[in-house]
Amino acid sequence: MTTHRPDFELSRPAALIAALPAVLGFVPEKSLVLVSVDDGELGCVLRVDLGEDLADRIAHLAEVAAAAEPAAAIAVIVDADGAHCPGCNEEYRQLCDVLSEALAERGVQLWAAHVVDRVALGGRWHCVDGCGSGGCVDDPSASPLAAAAVLDGRRLYPRRADLQAVISVEDPSRSAELAGAVEQQAVRRRSAHRADPDLCSRRDVENAIAAAARVARGQFLSDAELAELGCALSDVEVRDVLYALAVGESAGEAETLWALLARALPPPWRVEALVLLAFSAYARGDGPLAGVSLEAALRCEPDHRMAGMLDTALQSGLRPERIRELAATGYRLAKRLGVRLPPRRAFGRRAG
Repeated sequence: MTTHRPDFELSRPAALIAALPAVLGFVPEKSLVLVSVDDGELGCVLRVDLGEDLADRIAHLAEVAAAAEPAAAIAVIVDADGAHCPGCNEEYRQLCDVLSEALAERGVQLWAAHVVDRVALGGRWHCVDGCGSGGCVDDPSASPLAAAAVLDGRRLYPRRADLQAVISVEDPSRSAELAGAVEQQAVRRRSAHRADPDLCSRRDVENAIAAAARVARGQFLSDAELAELGCALSDVEVRDVLYALAVGESAGEAETLWALLARALPPPWRVEALVLLAFSAYARGDGPLAGVSLEAALRCEPDHRMAGMLDTALQSGLRPERIRELAATGYRLAKRLGVRLPPRRAFGRRAG
């Protein structure tokens, strides 16, 4: 799920469909995409895989879409194999009837439903209900939202799997071997924390900031350094300070480090890196990266409080500027610990 301002006509299916990669962060395939609309503007955008159990998930999809109380929604079914199959279209029509009823029960009107074979220049779309409308998809790379995504510093991925690769464990064997190193570091850290809690937390925060700068310069972190960082992230106070980096001038460096740790650390330690990455991505308006990071974190730890809160906020369409307010706690804690964080950066119009 993600949210964006519209810079195109929602009434033009060819333009709406072409904008989906910029909104989702990747080119959807075999998907049902639900776009919420309020006051004529693009709101929350949700995507689910097509599959035999999709009808059973429609109620939940409608519930999530209705959370932000939009006036209406538009459905887009992406299916290269079934887009031009008359029998498949009847199945899509029935599916959209169920979706329309589920949305109506929650006060949301399904304005339109379209089927498209591929979200690319030359792709063909038509309306599900047989209205006779159809045509070619606009060029996704020329969509105003694609340009906005580039200005925001967001990368667009060819497939969802490419986006997920940003946070997927690169070397499971090495990750498993790191578990022992993290546990040994945890023993050492507990001793240091008992001796001087503030000094221990301050050192951990400063080490993380320094490591982020080194990674941004292309330097590698040793297994010992990875273990030390993974252990530090398990400390709530340290973690709360590090959330503030998401709104600082070195946010990009910190985000690169969180992604590296998410790919390298074993569970459960990678969870905290995933949530830090999700917070940073959310704060700068990158809903797709925030979404896949939170999905991975909640798979590892379903009851993680911060991950659950961010996931609820993301699915309800809470704007990034509201999420950034949470960083104020990190700055207050840093001041108490005597840690100097990077200055807050100014977010432009498209960052939020």
